[in-house]
Amino acid sequence: MHYLLIYELAPDYLERRGAFRNDHLKLAWQSDGLVLAGALAEPTDRAMLLFEGDSPDAAKRFANADPYVQNGLVKRWEVRAWTTVVGKLASSPVRPS
Repeated sequence: MHYLLIYELAPDYLERRGAFRNDHLKLAWQSDGLVLAGALAEPTDRAMLLFEGDSPDAAKRFANADPYVQNGLVKRWEVRAWTTVVGKLASSPVRPS
């Protein structure tokens, strides 16, 4: 199953992230189940982190440990189950008949 960790970023995220970026990236590269992650551009107001696993627990643990969250660069976050049906990495592939 896939889970999206959705961050709503603070307005000054780009200006302040430098102080915490290395620790954030270290956590991300070591995180179990993290498939892809990055901020949306123009505007940089949200970030999406895609996790794969049996439950949303890894995504929640990541958010709770993330220096961006702990230091207010993330205003709000949520984890949503994402039913992926098309693509090489789809967790529930559905093919046409």
